[in-house]
Amino acid sequence: MSLQALIFDFDGLIVDTETSIYHAWREIYQDHGQELDLATYSDCVGSDHQQFDPMQHLDQLLGRRLDWNTLEPIKEARIRQLLEHQQVLPGVRELLAAAAGEDIACAVASSSSLGWVGGWLEKLELDHHFEIVRTRDHVERIKPHPDLFLAATEGLKIQPAHAIVFEDSEHGLRAAQAAGIHCVAVPNQVTSAGVFHGAAMRLNSLAEIDLESLHGLFD
Repeated sequence: MSLQALIFDFDGLIVDTETSIYHAWREIYQDHGQELDLATYSDCVGSDHQQFDPMQHLDQLLGRRLDWNTLEPIKEARIRQLLEHQQVLPGVRELLAAAAGEDIACAVASSSSLGWVGGWLEKLELDHHFEIVRTRDHVERIKPHPDLFLAATEGLKIQPAHAIVFEDSEHGLRAAQAAGIHCVAVPNQVTSAGVFHGAAMRLNSLAEIDLESLHGLFD
């Protein structure tokens, strides 16, 4: 068995959008006299608000429905402000370049929207590295279901067992496991408390890994 493809999550893995999004939510909670602890919030990282809904949770804490039509644009503006100068996380560009040098296909599989992911990849000039981008717009079920990763391997025309997934969330890890794909966990500030049981390896950043080590997962 050989390594034929690398599949990257996006948020928190290629760019640390997760920390800024969490801080924006936390500021809304604090504005209403509440605290949003990281352990609670992390339940929605890598998936959607069916796992944990910050709006609903704050409404429950306050015992009333807030005016989210007003608050949502404020939150989104704050997220854009916090993300304004975000760059690609360490090791991403180097790993993509190494994969290109060995003709190993690369894909993105993200629970976010195509507009969000595609916009960032274009802005950061990474889009040309990826043969396939699969997002919530392409599947019926997002992570922790395996659909996104299976859609990526199908698009690349490879068997799942020949790929490696890079994930920052436990929802993503479970999706990779359900798809039958090796998963390398690379937690960020928001997901670092996760256990990531069953991951092929756990890294602090992609700068800690090279293709030789990844090939070793198939020995």
